[in-house]
Amino acid sequence: MSARSPYRSRSSIRPSTFPVVSLPHTHSCFVCGESNAHGLQLRFTTDGKSVHTRFTPRAEHIGFKAVTHGGILATVLDEIMVWAVAVGARRFAYCAELTVRFHQPSRPEEELVASAELIANRRNKLFEAKADLRNPSGQTVATAIGKYLPVPAGEVPAMLTELVGDWSAIEAGGSPVP
Repeated sequence: MSARSPYRSRSSIRPSTFPVVSLPHTHSCFVCGESNAHGLQLRFTTDGKSVHTRFTPRAEHIGFKAVTHGGILATVLDEIMVWAVAVGARRFAYCAELTVRFHQPSRPEEELVASAELIANRRNKLFEAKADLRNPSGQTVATAIGKYLPVPAGEVPAMLTELVGDWSAIEAGGSPVP
């Protein structure tokens, strides 16, 4: 029997029955930074298991004519998996490896729904997450698997000064565990 591919055509990321809460964002991040005029300024929510966001690519996000650039889509998938690690492991992490599979083109001005969840925590030394992007018809646009390394403890305090909003969904004992 073959192993199941993480790139199935149907999302295996399912919302839980827990209440949905907003995750914090930052001042400067390209994806979620509220002060980054050139950024995407996305907001993320969690149900305690998975993380979700909506993203509408703009005309300036194109690669080929009328097709959203794959690098922008990969960036959104990476960011949502970072937040999935933060929620699932209560740790901030950096991307060590990112594998993206593009299933079909995405068009500018077409709202996409992104979802992600932590799928493995290897003794708080390596985290694995999966994510997907879907178009308004529910069709998969792209899927990703990522491996993440924990942010060193000495870097966490500076990161916390960048956070805006309630971080209770990612805290353990008062703040994210370094």
